[in-house]
Amino acid sequence: MKPTHGTASAVHDLVGVGFGPANLALAVALEEFEGPKPTALFLEKRPGPAWHPGMLLEDATMQVSFLKDLATIRNPRSSFSFLSYLHDRGRLVDFVNHKEFFPSRVEFHDYLEWAAARVAHQVRYGTEVVGVHPVTEHQTVTAFDLVARRADGTEHTTRTRNIVIGTGLVPRLPTGVTSSQRVWHSAELLPRLAELGQRTVGTFAVVGAGQSAAEVTAHLHSRFPESRIHALLPRYGYSPSDDSPFANRVFDPVAVDHFYDAVPAVRERFYEQHSNTNYAVVDLDLINELYRRSYQESVRGGRRLHFEPMCRVVAADSGPDRVQLHVDRLLEDTRDQLEADIAVFATGYHPMDPAALLGAAADLCKRDSAGRLRVSREYRVETSADVTAGVYLQGGVEHTHGISASLLSNVAVRAGEILTSIATGPRAAR
Repeated sequence: MKPTHGTASAVHDLVGVGFGPANLALAVALEEFEGPKPTALFLEKRPGPAWHPGMLLEDATMQVSFLKDLATIRNPRSSFSFLSYLHDRGRLVDFVNHKEFFPSRVEFHDYLEWAAARVAHQVRYGTEVVGVHPVTEHQTVTAFDLVARRADGTEHTTRTRNIVIGTGLVPRLPTGVTSSQRVWHSAELLPRLAELGQRTVGTFAVVGAGQSAAEVTAHLHSRFPESRIHALLPRYGYSPSDDSPFANRVFDPVAVDHFYDAVPAVRERFYEQHSNTNYAVVDLDLINELYRRSYQESVRGGRRLHFEPMCRVVAADSGPDRVQLHVDRLLEDTRDQLEADIAVFATGYHPMDPAALLGAAADLCKRDSAGRLRVSREYRVETSADVTAGVYLQGGVEHTHGISASLLSNVAVRAGEILTSIATGPRAAR
């Protein structure tokens, strides 16, 4: 890749790639920014705002407080807060009477759409960034040209002094498993179920032991009263998430400072000691509900809900009518096959890979001894000395910023820190 030379008449101070909650929070922070406002644009490949649309299950609730919205922790007076949304929707008093800190996922998604509509002038939907090219002036990379493809196939180039990458998590399937008409990731659950229509499903298999796996199991068990549900758990059973007050402090903004400043051995202990706040854990009420259903079936007879512990799926063979899962049953030290009509893998997500978007421009970025990007406390990727243009990451920084790096808990504060760095830092917009 050859760098682009020269200057452009229109150069944005920042361009955000992706418009999920992270960059939406940045757009909100821009709206509220005091002082000369950086010029900004956000590019999103989806046709409109969407946040995990495949898992907007009717009874699913948030795992974070409504106060950890797009703005409140950064600016309690913000008109973009969840409370402002409730007031605008005419539900503020009703929500207060509800005495609930954790709104439904459907309601929070509506809140995100409400906020996105208010900053729509900053966004180009249906636009996917397909190339990033450094722009050099006097042998210094001062900007990037982003090549973006519209839904109609046409391409255009946008120049920016700073890129903020917020493309979100990438669904993960186990090695040896590929998506098909009968093998789904939980992220696509609702659209796939809509395609089924009224067709009868004899057996579902649900793979995973985290919150999504439990939600999928409960949803399928309720929605398909004639179907059998096999929950293949990689552990002995579901483990409850620790949302007690002291444990929740690991998601506080100050915890990011503590993690960032810690030596590698202490960072590892962060994950060891507090992984049960987020990774492969389930809300206790949902665990109890699934156990209740299973017990009632054992009382009545005619069991449909089956929990199979310590199972590892190593392959999935899709046929025209069935999918055959190859399952290592660790308790028996055996491998056998389980046939199902549909297999849903709630097996989590990979962090976003900024290098995949940056392409050859990733060569300008510094890496640590493990090959990971080196990132400043303000979420700016460290670059070679001949680069003044900035690359900021909204995600993919768990190794430097801790457990909350890709979660909603710090989305408002993180957006404010990135914006302050761009607007007032040593390489601030000119």
